[in-house]
Amino acid sequence: MAGGHWMALQRELVDCLASQDLSYAEVAMDPARKAPTLADLDALPSGIKGEIIEGVLYTMTRPRGRHQRTGLVIGRDLLGPFDQGRGGPGGWWIVPEPGIELPNTPEIAPDVAGWRRDRLPVLPDDAPIVVVPDWVCEILSPSTRRHDLLVKKPYYAKVGVAHHWVIDLPARTLAAYRLESGRWVELGVYGDERDARVEPFAEVALDIASWWI
Repeated sequence: MAGGHWMALQRELVDCLASQDLSYAEVAMDPARKAPTLADLDALPSGIKGEIIEGVLYTMTRPRGRHQRTGLVIGRDLLGPFDQGRGGPGGWWIVPEPGIELPNTPEIAPDVAGWRRDRLPVLPDDAPIVVVPDWVCEILSPSTRRHDLLVKKPYYAKVGVAHHWVIDLPARTLAAYRLESGRWVELGVYGDERDARVEPFAEVALDIASWWI
């Protein structure tokens, strides 16, 4: 993207977030601009993160501490039994905020995602993951709620993610979904359970109540 075009886009983004008191924005690309690229993400202002999904650049303020901690706790609880095979079956890669590249979507990053190793035998060292995840987890917070529910959730169904967890921090709940015939089917909503068995990780009981501490 030419420097002048990017500067105009950057001003448009900052003005949108500031004047309307929004923490989320869809930045439409006019025909004179090139399609957004990873370079555009790298040039975003400090405190703003972005994703490019189906050729559209989406931006939002970066999640705060509680959001980030919850992602770490969920990843920790799954990493031992499912990624490393300690106290569980193993056979997964569990990755926080992975950089995933799919057709016409050069950058999408769930809060936590998982791949069965029979579909992704080797985790790339210094390259984006180009395989659709088997499971994604998104954490809703003021800066991400609209984007996660209206853009990413239907996109995950479209590309064939098999399982989707949605964490609602204000409500302290986990809603679990399975993809069936291209549509999300709710499997259950959890909040205070100390030994929940939730697909696709039902082999090991999870202390979901501890995630909100």
